Amino acid sequence: MAKLIAILNVVAWAGFWAFGYLALTADSGTRGHVVVAMLLAALGAGAGIWAYLWLVRYSERTGYAKRPNKAVPEQYRDTGGSN
Repeated sequence: MAKLIAILNVVAWAGFWAFGYLALTADSGTRGHVVVAMLLAALGAGAGIWAYLWLVRYSERTGYAKRPNKAVPEQYRDTGGSN
């Protein structure tokens, strides 16, 4: 499943960049094409972000990547005594 999501990630980001370029460089007279290219670029960005975050969570869960440090500020630490 992770390989499928990784492929989706690459394809989604490629679609984002390709359709984003088309939307930015399109002729102003073809407003319909620009809107479609912008929508496809937004869908590519959304799918790419979702797939990337899924892969990060998966790699942390499986031990492939270290979990981030989650330091607790000193004023919130439980020292076991009364404050």
